[in-house]
Amino acid sequence: MTKLANIFILAGLLAPVAAYASGPIETSPYAVQGVAVDETDVSAKAAKDKALLDVQMKALPMLGQQLGSEQAGQELARLDQKQVIPLLKSLSIENEVISPGRYQGTFTVRFLPDRVKPLLQQMGVHLPSEQGPPMLVIPVWTDENGKTLLWEDNPWRKAWLDLHASQAQIPILVPLGDSDDADTLTAQDITANNAVKLEAIRRRYDVKTILVAIAQPAQGGGVHVHLSGKSPLGKITIDKVYTADSRQVADSAVAAAQRFQLLITDKFRSDQANMASAAAGRAETLPVTVPFSGPSQWNGLRSRILSTPGVVGLDVTSLEAGGASAQLSYNGAMEDLAASFQAVGLKLENNGASWSVVPL
Repeated sequence: MTKLANIFILAGLLAPVAAYASGPIETSPYAVQGVAVDETDVSAKAAKDKALLDVQMKALPMLGQQLGSEQAGQELARLDQKQVIPLLKSLSIENEVISPGRYQGTFTVRFLPDRVKPLLQQMGVHLPSEQGPPMLVIPVWTDENGKTLLWEDNPWRKAWLDLHASQAQIPILVPLGDSDDADTLTAQDITANNAVKLEAIRRRYDVKTILVAIAQPAQGGGVHVHLSGKSPLGKITIDKVYTADSRQVADSAVAAAQRFQLLITDKFRSDQANMASAAAGRAETLPVTVPFSGPSQWNGLRSRILSTPGVVGLDVTSLEAGGASAQLSYNGAMEDLAASFQAVGLKLENNGASWSVVPL
């Protein structure tokens, strides 16, 4: 297939995100949001043609890291263009800037699950059997002057938008904040807990769950988050101050939004693992801790643990900055479990009164 033919096919797969503005948003765990490209060439059209190919090459390693680990992303990055192009399902333009000889764009890239799954499974990535239910989060920011900001630019709303999580395993949708949203729901409606207005927003985005996340600046550059509501994953209640290492409010807002996403994703994965365990029969359980340095390392460790032969579940009970506490479900003898962990580069370590799973 020639490069020109590839471009022609891609053009047919393109769809602007705005098409979903007033209805259901297409979600899939095999999609990546916010993939940015910047290309130059003899013309803007030629630059865009290059960008349409480049964005796929960038998105596939991002998907590997999103579903598996940094190592999975690195392995997918070794694939060439001929191997990557057949994996594409569709592209959606989030935004674009076109100028003479230059194209800048940000895309949502969706891949074909049936073609990507075998690649990830060969790398030992434990893949979810399904995507969780989407939820709509409405960020509400109270600034240092006591003013409530809903649709205006603010660090709290930006933190949720920058998650790019509408394609995550638990899709998190953030309202567009366009004129229709502004006409439907105001800051005063939030303060008054106007159920009719909130229901109207829920219907617009066609979700079953809507959560109002309220935050304000806290001492030391942190943000104080208040969030409470029912979701398909159970009741969610957060009343906590999050402070980033930089002690900057914007960074603290990002840390809080990321922590929420991590918590609900782990809850969903734990529920899925428990159901799989129940279907497979009775399994042994072991309380363990899993130390990690950040979300990326945690995602990689969790994927390797769940991919270990004999392991049927990892039910996270608490998640802090430096590690997770969980109930590990497994079949077989403890000695076999230890050997299986060693085979995948992990160690089941006895610390006296407790057990830890750490990299070798």
